[in-house]
Amino acid sequence: MSRLIQIKKHPFPSLLYLEWTLLVITALTAVIPPPLRQFRHKPPPPELSICGAFPDLSVCNILPQLSIYGLIIFALMGLRLPRSNQLTKVIYTAIEILLILMTGLFGERYARLFPFLYIILVTRSCLIFKLPGRLFVTSLSFTLFLFTTQLKYQLFNFQASPQAQERSRFLSLNWSLVFGLSLVFVLLMMNAVLSERHSREKLAIANEKLRQYAMRIENQATLEERNRIAREIHDSLGHSLTALNLQLETALKLWQSNPIRAETFLATAKELGSKALKDVRQSVSTMRFNPLQEQSLELAIASLSENFHHSNGILPIYQINLEYSLPPEINTAIYRITQESLTNISKYASATEIKLELTTTRDNLRLIIQDNGRGFDLGQNTTGFGLHSMRDRTLALGGEFNINSALGSGCKITVNIPLMRLT
Repeated sequence: MSRLIQIKKHPFPSLLYLEWTLLVITALTAVIPPPLRQFRHKPPPPELSICGAFPDLSVCNILPQLSIYGLIIFALMGLRLPRSNQLTKVIYTAIEILLILMTGLFGERYARLFPFLYIILVTRSCLIFKLPGRLFVTSLSFTLFLFTTQLKYQLFNFQASPQAQERSRFLSLNWSLVFGLSLVFVLLMMNAVLSERHSREKLAIANEKLRQYAMRIENQATLEERNRIAREIHDSLGHSLTALNLQLETALKLWQSNPIRAETFLATAKELGSKALKDVRQSVSTMRFNPLQEQSLELAIASLSENFHHSNGILPIYQINLEYSLPPEINTAIYRITQESLTNISKYASATEIKLELTTTRDNLRLIIQDNGRGFDLGQNTTGFGLHSMRDRTLALGGEFNINSALGSGCKITVNIPLMRLT
């Protein structure tokens, strides 16, 4: 069974300890004798005293005891502050006010410090109400304090001399002013403490969101890096191995009929194998393999066309017109897209004519790669990794990637990349 009262769940345990300290000071006044006074007032007539309305003396004897019990209940109420609906908070505060009034009106010597209870009331109200409710409770506490003080002043100064009444009125006014300023100070202090706590909670939430966001960014960056590595391996190593496989197949076919020519294909295959091994080593060591290797994009595409001609016996017709110097990321993307397109044509198209056109304007770069091969159905053959790789590279640069193909009608790939955003 869980405990009904848990001090650790109090929003401000230090304030709870402060409340207990004030309540202990208030309770100790019950056993501390009042200070000697040079002038003592005559007791008020029975009909004007608080107990005058109660002829039975036992009632007047019970009221101070009820005040002590009320003080104890008031202290215990601070252990569990209401956090549910507004009605519960209002009822809770109303009960506190009744207990304070009972202590101030019917208490004996310990009731001299009952204003401390109003300070505790304002402190608790700051913990359960918003700013309008805090202001209302503070104003009500000061009003009730004035009412209680004025009532006791009229009762105990009824037969006092005019000089004593004037002195008592002056002390009462000063005490009321000090008490009002104390309530305002407590209200401002609690508002500052709660505001700081709210700021810390918001900062903690913001830090947690930032941490989660950083984790998502890290995961996203890791995923993108994995995709990039996969594209690099597929575009470089896959291209070399595909060409290597074609060279070996041709060499096997010509080995018996034309050994000299087969040896040429084997030598080319050896070079492709060495290049593939170099690509793997560079990808594993740096993951930043630059396929252009300090050469221009025109020379790199010409090298691709020459390799395609050696591997397939078909020389692509290419036209390159670059009026502007392109950023490295665009050069790499165009090279990889061209390389992947030629690889797909070599593997699947069975084409006899290939056209490549690369042009730039002030605002745009356009790459067109077209073949007269057997083509494919766009609704069924657009999920390959090579096509995804070309599309991802284009979209990463803010460009557009289009494929036009049909069975028996070849394939046309068009890439448009804006240049103004990247310059």
